[in-house]
Amino acid sequence: MEFRGAVLDVDGTVVRGDEPIPGAPAGYRRIREAGIETLFLSNNPTKPAAAYVDRLGDAGYDVDPDRVFTAGTITTDYLRGRHGDDDLLCIGAPGLLAQFDAAGLSTTEDVDAADALVASIDHEFGYDDLCTALWALDRGIPFIGTDPDVVIPAPDRDRPGSGAVIGAVAAVARRDPDVVLGKPSEPAIDLVREHLPYPPEACLVVGDRLDTDIELGARAGMTTVLVRSGVTDEATLAASPIEPDHVIDHLGEIDDVIG
Repeated sequence: MEFRGAVLDVDGTVVRGDEPIPGAPAGYRRIREAGIETLFLSNNPTKPAAAYVDRLGDAGYDVDPDRVFTAGTITTDYLRGRHGDDDLLCIGAPGLLAQFDAAGLSTTEDVDAADALVASIDHEFGYDDLCTALWALDRGIPFIGTDPDVVIPAPDRDRPGSGAVIGAVAAVARRDPDVVLGKPSEPAIDLVREHLPYPPEACLVVGDRLDTDIELGARAGMTTVLVRSGVTDEATLAASPIEPDHVIDHLGEIDDVIG
């Protein structure tokens, strides 16, 4: 199979923290040398795409600024299209709110004035935030999550992600989110298709997480490649109903897929 496009995850796939995963830079260069057009797509919503260009560049990856997207990108685009005139109550990191502000979205801290609730990773998340979310959602407003990642890879050990915050809010409000964005949502698939306009079978999705990276590729009809360099171990893979097309130890083994 001759591949023409590839979607690469970031954390756990090409870097852990700010350090490149051993073998991954060589694998990325091999993909580029094969003429495969690449996108980086991260489920971390806290930083704009430009920050990832610098981070990946420092880790040894030559990345085009217009080929990097995040759950923050997807969430911001979704909100501009569906809630552009609304006042948004946000539980999230300052970096996410900065992206909303840059996009001209309006935010509020007034639970009685909010038109929608957005929940995401927030290192300061606590009991008061649960109260705020409960009172806001009791009014029946839309409930939007940025991404489903319950844990995220970190340099020392895995840490809670947006999915943990969204799950806590969903539990106290006794309702599921109306939409959870990022991978593997339909808006994420639409973004990939827009920027990789090739037949699905000619595209790869490479990542370390079964329920986001591999599920996105499966839903989009693309070839899926799981790397063992992130959050998925052998026991998790064996127990999951999600089956990647290929499993490799790290991105440096991508020749096993692309030949």
